Amino acid sequence: METFNPEDFTKYEKARMIGSRALQIAMGAPFLIKLTEKDIVELKYNPISIAKMEFKKGVIPLTIVRPLPKAIVDSGSVEEVSTLGKKLVKEIQQTEEDEKSLEDDMKQSMEEIMKEMSSQDDD
Repeated sequence: METFNPEDFTKYEKARMIGSRALQIAMGAPFLIKLTEKDIVELKYNPISIAKMEFKKGVIPLTIVRPLPKAIVDSGSVEEVSTLGKKLVKEIQQTEEDEKSLEDDMKQSMEEIMKEMSSQDDD
């Protein structure tokens, strides 16, 4: 599995994950990273700062659902989304390349048919 990379998410996904996790922390959920009492005081008991730290470490237990073209949906935990997304994007790009190749082949075939028909008309 690839390593967690916060840059794989849009700013909207980041905001949603950090905001949701901050709400959980504010409602009494346990921290998912080890923080000393000194760390908590330095963060001023701010749930958003704690959620940001958890996000940077890649331990937020949320599932991301990312709709993609052609009714494909990218869904998984924070750690899995970047890997799944990259695989699906490659598949979509390959499909688009295959479609373009097929389209080019069809154009070439049509041109050959048209040439053949025009040469028959000249006879």
